[in-house]
Amino acid sequence: MLAEKIRRKKAEKDILLMTHIVVGYPTFDASLRVVEQMVEAGVDLMELQIPFSEPIADGPVILHANQASLVAGSSVEACLRFAEEVARRFEIPFLLMSYYNIVFKFGVKAFAQRMATAGLAGAIVPDLPPEEAGDYLEAMSANSLSPIFIFSPNTSTPRMRQISDCAGGFIYCVARKGVTGSETSFSEEFTQYISRCRASTDLPLALGFGVKHKDDVDSLRGQVDIAVIGTETIRVMDESGVDAVKDFIEGLR
Repeated sequence: MLAEKIRRKKAEKDILLMTHIVVGYPTFDASLRVVEQMVEAGVDLMELQIPFSEPIADGPVILHANQASLVAGSSVEACLRFAEEVARRFEIPFLLMSYYNIVFKFGVKAFAQRMATAGLAGAIVPDLPPEEAGDYLEAMSANSLSPIFIFSPNTSTPRMRQISDCAGGFIYCVARKGVTGSETSFSEEFTQYISRCRASTDLPLALGFGVKHKDDVDSLRGQVDIAVIGTETIRVMDESGVDAVKDFIEGLR
């Protein structure tokens, strides 16, 4: 299972890197090239976001990527075919990131079965709370997939434990309130929050929202297992092109 893969990989590195792409942005061919560059740069896991019209957890950079991918004709089926292709070609674990509307409209059981057939490791559905996720959790378990759930600074310790009981693979710790892409202060208050996260689960911890530079990754060593880089990679691609992604990711180490 995913958690064990992460633990084994973590025994080789002091921190893992997980990256994020919006599938089909700016094109499916470009998305494939970005995945190739990320894997060559040594990323350990990757989120593949299915574009959605109202991505409520995402800031303006990822919002724009979602909208542009949809305008260009991206569909759920095309994204699933893309996910299957990269999972077959590359050895790292791939996760789908999707809002629940997409999962629900596709059919929860059918969505999980399709993920398993595609060779994916699990999914992140940020707008689905555990207490409303019964069908989803059952389908994920039946297909040996990891349901990734989220901690935030506002999550109480009892709530963290409740979430952990439903989660698999790892816990995605949101570094701060708000949406993706803004600045994050890795302060003493942040360190206390991560300590609370660690005490509330036996699963590996990933940290995202505001991880942009090598200094950010360095500050997370010894605190979390996985640093998540999302918005900044898309910004680098927008400003400097697809070929700049590999150097950017390698520079985070």
